[in-house]
Amino acid sequence: MSSNKPQVVGWIGLGSMGLAMAQNVQIFLQRDMKSQLRFWNRTASRGAPLESLGGIGCESIAQLVTECDLIFISTSDDAALNAIIDQILAVKDIDGKLFVDTTTVHPSTTRDTNEKLKKLNASFVAAPVFGATPAAESGTVLMAMAGPSQAIDQIARFGKGDIARDVMIVSDQPEKATLLKALGNFLVAGTMEIVGEAQVLAEKSDLGTDMLEKLLELNFGGLMHSSSRRMTQGVYLPEEGQAPWSNLNLGIKDVQHGISCAENVGARLKVAEVALDNMIRARDFSDAHGGRPLDSSSGYGVIRQDSGLDFVNTFVKERDARKEGDYSR
Repeated sequence: MSSNKPQVVGWIGLGSMGLAMAQNVQIFLQRDMKSQLRFWNRTASRGAPLESLGGIGCESIAQLVTECDLIFISTSDDAALNAIIDQILAVKDIDGKLFVDTTTVHPSTTRDTNEKLKKLNASFVAAPVFGATPAAESGTVLMAMAGPSQAIDQIARFGKGDIARDVMIVSDQPEKATLLKALGNFLVAGTMEIVGEAQVLAEKSDLGTDMLEKLLELNFGGLMHSSSRRMTQGVYLPEEGQAPWSNLNLGIKDVQHGISCAENVGARLKVAEVALDNMIRARDFSDAHGGRPLDSSSGYGVIRQDSGLDFVNTFVKERDARKEGDYSR
């Protein structure tokens, strides 16, 4: 891609995270480059907020790739990414184009994607982000980039300050960024498991969840405190009609990737295995209650059940008191 001509930027995938990040990119493009983001999503109506900001919808992935030099991808999982890449590879000419994938996928998927694109003389950077939807909306996620240094230089202006609060340059091998993301997801899942167990003990022993939460805030850092708030303030079980911060099914996928990465090198993530079991059981709870969407922190509800408490804590019961349905068991 020539650095002497203006970049035409595209975005594929407008889930909760993708839409939030794409909106920030469009605001940046409109403000600093006087250009407009092209976008595509399987459900076209998801692009309405981008259109209101001046973005331009494309009818197909092929159209977007043909028109753009730099293409961001944000989708749900490995299968979805592979399907998008297949459509990209079907485009007649992608020589010199740069693709940036923000999706959380297995490192082997990232490696395969890079190899496929390189064969057609396209560049690829893996750029997964750390953080839930609210952080994506505010541009305060952390982004990890890995790929050729020249390609990373070309997209640096879209990272810190627009999509993310900061950017970590990991490696020239794209799969190292998604490996780091897998480790990050393990740390988050493990933290939620530990905090969930501690909160249940605090509640059952009459110490009180507020007192433990204050300790977490003052002495154990933002991750533990925010994990606790997701539980005590009902984020783990969103209100009817509200999307979770971080979808439980995607959280299960993320933890499975971490366990797989460990197995591939002869290691084991035992805490992840415990967290995964609780998350799968939380999914069973969701299935038993009409498929009510749950947050990835909802293993907390299972920890409560295993200790003789209701899946639903007092905060959620009071919040949902006027809503139909009994979710106590």
